[in-house]
Amino acid sequence: MAMRSHYCGLVTEALMGETVTLCGWVNRRRDHGGVIFIDVRDREGYVQVVCDPDRAANFAIAEDLRNEFCVQIKGLVRARPEGTVNDALKSGKIEVLCHELKVLNPSVTPPFLLDDDNLSETTRLTHRVLDLRRPAMQRNMMLRYKVTMETRKFLDANGFIDIETPMLGKSTPEGARDYLVPSRVHDGSFFALPQSPQLFKQLLMVAGYDRYYQIVKCFRDEDLRADRQPEFTQIDIETSFLAEEEIREMFEGMVRTMFRNAAGIDLPVFPTMTYGDAMFKYGSDKPDLRVKLEFTELTELMKRVEFKVFSNAATMKDGRVVALRVPGGGAEGGMSRGEIDAYQEFVKIYGAKGLAYIKVNDAAAGRDGLQSPIVKNLDDATLAEIIARTGARNGDILFFGADKEKVVNDAIGALRVKIGHSAFGKKAGLFDDRWAPLWVVDFPMFEFDEEGQRWSAVHHPFTAPKDGHEDLMDTAPEKCIAKAYDMVLNGIEMGGGSVRIHREEVQSKVFRALKISAEDAQLKFGFLLDALQYGAPPHGGIAIGLDRLVMLMTGAESIRDVIAFPKTQRAQDLLTQAPSPVDEKQLRELHIKLRNSQPAV
Repeated sequence: MAMRSHYCGLVTEALMGETVTLCGWVNRRRDHGGVIFIDVRDREGYVQVVCDPDRAANFAIAEDLRNEFCVQIKGLVRARPEGTVNDALKSGKIEVLCHELKVLNPSVTPPFLLDDDNLSETTRLTHRVLDLRRPAMQRNMMLRYKVTMETRKFLDANGFIDIETPMLGKSTPEGARDYLVPSRVHDGSFFALPQSPQLFKQLLMVAGYDRYYQIVKCFRDEDLRADRQPEFTQIDIETSFLAEEEIREMFEGMVRTMFRNAAGIDLPVFPTMTYGDAMFKYGSDKPDLRVKLEFTELTELMKRVEFKVFSNAATMKDGRVVALRVPGGGAEGGMSRGEIDAYQEFVKIYGAKGLAYIKVNDAAAGRDGLQSPIVKNLDDATLAEIIARTGARNGDILFFGADKEKVVNDAIGALRVKIGHSAFGKKAGLFDDRWAPLWVVDFPMFEFDEEGQRWSAVHHPFTAPKDGHEDLMDTAPEKCIAKAYDMVLNGIEMGGGSVRIHREEVQSKVFRALKISAEDAQLKFGFLLDALQYGAPPHGGIAIGLDRLVMLMTGAESIRDVIAFPKTQRAQDLLTQAPSPVDEKQLRELHIKLRNSQPAV
């Protein structure tokens, strides 16, 4: 006889009158004066099992059951009594009358109840095996599986083949900090875990595998946050002989297909916005278009004012001054003084020194209709122009950012999102609760590193420039635009990619712009440069963050909720207590001696 005939959560009225054999875990046991009800759970959901005293042996076992006992039950499917139907469950119209009950394995008292919604993340991650039994986590893991299957089906249907690339590779200087793996055989040498399969997938294009993909683990030793992990999974794709627009069209189709088939979500067509427009309007290259607030550019206007906070920012190199109009924010019932003070502290996280504001009480009354400590520092003409440019109306509040462009973009961009997502923002209609996808395109090729006094690649140094921009890499790197694109959803970057450089002479120009010498380039990327000389095809691709994508689908607040065994924000695994010390013998085999740390075991 089979150990199990059906999943608990899939027993429905269609099986009425049949005998089923179920296996699962006791979620609850309820003793109702002579009849014991057991809610038995598996990955598909719950079923109610009834044990009556007519079967004394089963009843005695049922009396001793506790939460998380693993059990096997054989019984008759019957209708629930009138008034006890639970429409929230697939099995909510039936119950199973127990004929045979067996404890497959008892359980010690668990550290928490699985239906407790107030668990700390530390508790959940320390006892992750039990946490993964919770229905919410099981739904997340099942959805993640469906997403990967839809990905594979789409790519298979479009001629892509899954090819594995090495986990142990060469450390290269671009991107985040590498995770290094010491070599026992080659004393003093190290492998690096891949930050992405970027170089290998380009080599596969040169090798003629024109449609490659991999659902692959990647590793970056960087500061963590809610949507970032030291090891993460990306849907990594590369293709030859497709132009930038064709690549975007294909993989927009893939994402819309997986959302529809895996989660029943119909995403709209993705609009396209240039990087320049995104930064100008929203201060972010991944704007949340659900928030109905935009920047008003005031830099030129503020160059002539006497108020130094604004004029200094407007005239400094790479300075910027903007206003953010919040409709209704200054009206009665709008933002409280406490909220405004909290926002002034909030922007300091992003390097802003403060947050100037003006409440518009009567837009037609000029200076007398404006309320703010800064009004006295601005002349009437400037105040009138601010009101005109922002379109401010009575009851609005204007917030101002004035500093280096990056500080303004980061601080006021974050403030825009925070206000839009706040209780006030939603009440005031500043947030549109919808799916808001977006392609951001035409990124700059390079950004200037003030600290290192050199240009660095915005994406990576293998990104192709726009046609006709090749010579700008030598003469005006700041004007060079890349064939790069990011996929954004609800203000979160789901993925990004580019058309790659396929000609060795163009790649060498990029290295020169980045001040990577020919010798260094050959040392670090020689295998790629050599391969590009053998008729490398035009190619490009994209990498989509699987963890972030599933996080968005589920509405989870952290990617840790869609990863089976994640790390904390301190890059620790609380379940296995990794990382951990190793013994001296292992270190000697690797020719490693520890400095300024605790001794090895």
